[in-house]
Amino acid sequence: MSARVALVTGASRGIGAATAIELARRGVHVVITARTQGGLEETDDAIRAAGGTATLLPLDLADFASVDALGPSLFERFGRLDILVSNAGDIGVLTPVPHIVPDDWADAFNVNVHATLRLIRTCAPLLLAAEAGRAAFVSSRIVMRPTAYWAIYGASKAAMHHLVQAWAEETRTTPLRVNLLDPGPVGTKLRSVAFPGEDRATVPTPLDVAPGIADAVAPSETRHGEFIRVSPIPL
Repeated sequence: MSARVALVTGASRGIGAATAIELARRGVHVVITARTQGGLEETDDAIRAAGGTATLLPLDLADFASVDALGPSLFERFGRLDILVSNAGDIGVLTPVPHIVPDDWADAFNVNVHATLRLIRTCAPLLLAAEAGRAAFVSSRIVMRPTAYWAIYGASKAAMHHLVQAWAEETRTTPLRVNLLDPGPVGTKLRSVAFPGEDRATVPTPLDVAPGIADAVAPSETRHGEFIRVSPIPL
């Protein structure tokens, strides 16, 4: 994995931060993005403590112009991009369908769908030029099981799935590998919002699932267009 460059979104905490640390530990230079500078600095400290290197890039995925500039910026700085881990997500608001507020719907779709499209558009040329490009999009099994009150998150993630899987079909004959990742239940801030009374000790931590994500974007990984379970909890 050494000499490779990875872009990890939502890397200020949770799964994104843990994944960035794990990739850096394996020798990948990680470009970490999130909205909060302080959170990115904490991730950078952990990366350096693990012997890795990182470039910090504060970024709001709803700022589409900045997302569009990512690919050219990465090419100018590094001349390459080998790995994309699209982890940032918006849970939206848990509410009955008739009570959905259009602004809440739009906010979730901006991050979960529209930003995903922008990331693909801006990163695709570099990933396709890489010797073994890898793109992974963190999602949830809720898209397979429509659930009461979860329409905003589920619908936006379902749209993301279709978008990613269509891209996977289009790149099937290239060296690029595109997959969706299912980390299962993980003790993140997002999950604590959805399940405030849950005992965090009963679910895996971000550090538990990060090795599975890093394995999924390794040069040796050959799976393509799949929804890969990376949780240590068996099905």
